Order: sequence, then C-alpha cells, then structure tokens
Amino acid sequence: MEPQTGGVPGEVEIELELDDIQSGALHERPSPYVGSYLLLRIDDLAAGRELVRRLIPLVDSGRPAAIPAHGAWITVAFTYKGLEALGVPQNSLDSFAPEFREGMAARAEHLGDVGASSPANWERPLGTGDVHVALAALSPDAERLEAVLARAHRAFEELTGVELIWRQDCYQLPTGRTSFGFKDGIGQPAIEGTGIAPTNPRERPLKAGEIVLGYPDETGELPPMPTPEILGRNGTYVVFRKLHTRVAAYRTYLRQRAASRDDEALLGAKMVGRWQSGAPLAVSPERDDPALGADRHRNNDFLYGDDLRGFKCPAGAHARRANPRDALYGDGSVDVRLHRMIRRGTSYGPMLPEGVLDDDGVDRGIIFVFAGAHLKRQFEFVKTQWLNDGIFIGAPAEKDPIVGSADGTGTFTIPQRPIRRRLTELPPFVVTRGGEYCFAPGLRALRWLAELDT
Repeated sequence: MEPQTGGVPGEVEIELELDDIQSGALHERPSPYVGSYLLLRIDDLAAGRELVRRLIPLVDSGRPAAIPAHGAWITVAFTYKGLEALGVPQNSLDSFAPEFREGMAARAEHLGDVGASSPANWERPLGTGDVHVALAALSPDAERLEAVLARAHRAFEELTGVELIWRQDCYQLPTGRTSFGFKDGIGQPAIEGTGIAPTNPRERPLKAGEIVLGYPDETGELPPMPTPEILGRNGTYVVFRKLHTRVAAYRTYLRQRAASRDDEALLGAKMVGRWQSGAPLAVSPERDDPALGADRHRNNDFLYGDDLRGFKCPAGAHARRANPRDALYGDGSVDVRLHRMIRRGTSYGPMLPEGVLDDDGVDRGIIFVFAGAHLKRQFEFVKTQWLNDGIFIGAPAEKDPIVGSADGTGTFTIPQRPIRRRLTELPPFVVTRGGEYCFAPGLRALRWLAELDT
C-alpha cells in the first residue's frame, strides 16, 4: 500500500461547515505567539449557561483569518463534568465517548501516567472533577492577548456561580523550539475541506471525520457522535495535558554518553527523530541542516519506507513513533491514517539557559493539546501502543525515549554499522502534571448549551 498524493480519483471532497467549527482545531497558530489557558468551575447552572452565552461572541469560526477579529484565537471546551454542570440531559451525556465520560485521571494507569506522573501528584485542580470549562486564548502579541483576556474575564467575573480556578500562561518562541531545544509543530496532517494544502505532498489530506464530528472518516463511516445532532456535529474532542520537562536531566544524560558536542547533538537527534533545527533525520541523517529545518515546504516532505531498519532515523525515535508514516504499510496490520490527529504544543515556564546541566527547580515544559474525533484510536492508541510500547517496532522492552513512561531501566536502540548502539538506564525526561479530556462544540452547539432549559 503506497500513500496517495492529492485526492482519490472519483471522490468529491467534502464541504465543511466552516462557519460552525471552532477555529482552534483546524488552523495553524501564528508564530511566534503568546497565550493563556484558563480553567473554570461552574457552581450554578444558570450562571454556567450565561457564561456560555457571553463567550460565544469571542469564539472564531473555522474560516481562515491571518488575525481574528478579536486579535486572538479563543477556543471553548467542556469536560464531561462541565456538560453535567450545565444541565445537559442524561441521554445526551450518555452518548459521548466512554473515554470522555470517564475522564483522563480515571484512565491514567492505562495511559502510563504512574509514579511521579500519577493523578495523586497532579497539579490541582487537574483531574479532580472541578474543571468544567477550558478556555484557550492565543495571540501574536501580549497586548492583544491581554485585551481579549480582559473581555473573557468580564464574561465570568460578574457571575456568581462561576469561578476561575487555574491559569497557565504559555508561548512559542520565534524559533518554534520547546524547552528541550527542538523545533516543534512540524508534520501536522492536512484536513480535507479546509483548503489548507499538505506540507507533505506524499500524503493526501485526512478525511474530515477524523478530526471533526459529523463527516465521514478514513473508514468511510460517520464516527459516533453525541446527540442531539446540534450538540455533536462540528465538534471535536480535545486532549489537554500539562507536561513538565526535566531538561537538565536530559542534557546531563546526553553529556555523559557522548564523546563530543557533535556526538551529543547526534544522540539527541536520534532520540527525537529530528535535529534541533527541525531538519528530519530521514532527509539529513548525518548532520543538522538549519535551512532544511526552517523550510516548511521541505521539513515534512519525507517518508520512512526507504529506511525500514532505521539507519537514518531509528524506528524508536519519538517523531517516528508518533507518526510512522509509511513504515508500517508493509505488514498491513495497521493503517497509520486511523491514528493521526491534530497536535498543538505550547511552551510554559522560562527556558533553561543554554549549557546549564543543573536543575534550577523552576517548573517548565509543554502544554500539549490534541484534537480529533476518536479519543481511543487516536490519542490513547498512540500513547499506549506506539509511545509506551515497542512491540510495533520489534522492540517490546523499549518505550519512547523522550515521552515514554520511563522508570530508569529503559533502553533505546540506535541502528548503525557495524554494530548497533544501545542507550540504557533511560530516566523519565517528562513528568505529567495533569490533564483533562474536553469537548469543543460547534458554534451552534454553544448556542444550544446557552439556551438549555432543563
């Protein structure tokens, strides 16, 4: 099975109801940007509905815009407990995906969030059931962000019965790099019907139903959708995770195992699957190529089918695990396209200064947001089967070397000639601070929620 370029002959591309879809899932963020995540609790049903009514004017639709009318992109999403607090009828609540109804904390052990990453150690109120509404605001600059946040605050500050219980500021550097030093946000799938061209011309756009409910997905079927239709259609599930990055431990681990600074950079690239600039190992396996990493028309234009043994990019590297591309087509057991999703990574906390190997005790890391129509076969499958397991790459004892649930005993294999290299005693480089499963409704659904009279 070879990946197809462009549309499938004879197929008519689906037309998305862009005016009803929240913009956050479909459109790239500006770069650089600043942002904030706000979490709220609803203590009074009527106040909660009034909050939704007040937030609707701040939410942009999926129509593309260089800068939205409000100067920032606002996304509104709800947890299961939040929909319950709004008085959504039980038969509608029961129609949501089981994983969403259970919540992330209840599924933590399955996801590998154990030990230091277990819900017992999460940052409150994450995972407690108090999180009802999640607001994400992102803007090209701090001035416009604060103006929009002021409007959002006015929407709930005057309401008795709605409480702001958590805020996390975030940002993206002009380089696009995260706290580990690697450029992020490369390799997003294109979605049919958005008009946004793929950055990898070797892959056709995903069916819209993989990301937005109410449209056929890659199986040709309509994904299960919450009822009534006005509530589910044009919505998407959102996975929100706060991940603390142990940058000093990561740098120290590489320094102790590298023969030189160049070897250190190579080891880091082998673990991630890209050089720090964003240049993929699949294209530039021997040395970093900053021009390639900066070129969005080239830095995602590759496959792994010509490197099945992983001499260029190890099969266990983070980027390759998260999206194996065509590397699994040969065995026919897994359709990679059924496990794609939109990924949005955002940095929080100050960067650890270059060259520092000692932990300064400051909390820093990544806010990861995933959007898709299938919590179980998208986020949960990738997390449990590809990141926390190595069976699919023929190394059952190995996990993702960067984000896998490590305990200090793991290994990572780097194929090379004449003999492979094996890194051992991998410590955890990422610790889960908390997370929530949310649902981002369409704009019509937001109005439906605001006008509930149950």
